[in-house]
Amino acid sequence: MRQQNSENNLVTVLNPKSPISESYRSLRTNIQYASVDQHIKVLMVASAKSGEGKTTTITNLAVTYAQEGKKVLLIDGDLRKPSLHHLFQLSNRIGLTSVLFNQQLLPEVIRDTTVDNLSVMTSGPIPPNPSEILGSNRMQYLLEELKETFDVILFDTPPVLAVTDSLVISSYCDGVVLVILAGKMKKSLVQKTKASLEHVQAKILGVVLNNNTRSKSNGHTYYYYGSNE
Repeated sequence: MRQQNSENNLVTVLNPKSPISESYRSLRTNIQYASVDQHIKVLMVASAKSGEGKTTTITNLAVTYAQEGKKVLLIDGDLRKPSLHHLFQLSNRIGLTSVLFNQQLLPEVIRDTTVDNLSVMTSGPIPPNPSEILGSNRMQYLLEELKETFDVILFDTPPVLAVTDSLVISSYCDGVVLVILAGKMKKSLVQKTKASLEHVQAKILGVVLNNNTRSKSNGHTYYYYGSNE
């Protein structure tokens, strides 16, 4: 990322000692201990609809992993309305789809950021068939190759209820964290999102409540609840 592009979304970079940054570190710790028998290496954050804070959550979580010393790759898996290239002020001329279509080599689309240990892979040009591309054998092979290089791989994804892309990506992940905009999202939609993820056997690790009104930090503290809650 460039210093001027944070747009106050990357609080873990701008103010790493803030209570909100500490909440992200707590989330990271909870994720790490959420599965005793399986190491969480590939992770995605899901939401029912857009605007619930999913991208902000996954990017700040990526930073906390990097700050811990892990080698981290953040992938923009939203092949319909990508946003990571805006956040990090990167060109989206090449990216994930460029590799999947064999137009670029993998090292050419992995970009370093100013955060030590954090790399980003933007979406690349938007394809006409995102779900099919994400579910391809090529995508599976690519992810296996990336696992050999990175300690943690995180996916930004489109909303679950909008398209099936997130459900496809969840099949590659060791865990999924569900982000809910507290007080705004209907319970029925949250239940539908949870059911959709469970239908494809995604492992839901827990829930982050965004803009919880009980917070004293301007309503932006994030709370984590285990999957049994």
